[in-house]
This record gives sequence, C-alpha cells and structure tokens, in this order.
Amino acid sequence: MSNPVFERIQSDITENPVMLYMKGNAMFPQCGFSARVVQILSHMNVPFKTANVLEDPELRDGIKEFSNWPTIPQLYVKGEFVGGCDIVTEMFQSGELAGLFEKAGIPAKSAA
Repeated sequence: MSNPVFERIQSDITENPVMLYMKGNAMFPQCGFSARVVQILSHMNVPFKTANVLEDPELRDGIKEFSNWPTIPQLYVKGEFVGGCDIVTEMFQSGELAGLFEKAGIPAKSAA
C-alpha cells in the first residue's frame, strides 16, 4: 500500500543529508524545542533543510508514524532518524553529534 506522505518523507531524507521536521521554519521556529535544534545546527554551521509540520497536518501525523516517534522536532542525518530535541541536545553537549556529522561526511563545527 503506497502512502504519499511516507514517500514524501523518504524523498526528503534521501535528498537532504540533514533534514529537520519542525514546527515553523529555521528563520521563525514556532516552538522552543524546534528553536533549540535549529540553534544547535546553526551553531555547528551544518547546512540543513526544514519541513514545517504546522503547514501540513498529514505531514505532522505522518512523520510521527514514519519514525515511530511521538514528538516534533525530528532530525534525520543521511536518511537515519537521529532523535528529537532532548537527544540532539545531549548528543551536541557530549560531542556525539559532531562525530555523527563527521562520520556522515557533513562538515560541522564541534561543540566548542
């Protein structure tokens, strides 16, 4: 059974090495958790693409099903689900996120 929302998500995460599903967009996040992840990625100088789940109820529900993760934001690196705000924040603070980007071949500034 084909699911257009899943197909769109798969296409997004395949075409964009760093993909963030969030509330709002990078210039105007509409929730504190989304803003935090944008702040971390921006601080690390990582190029990323965003999708605003508030503009598309099907996407908002679909991304939660796709990842089997109940909350937004959701970060994907090279097609792999990384996590939400808490996980990304912890990985950033521990240096694990910089390592993940490095391993994925994505230039990033370390947490310093």
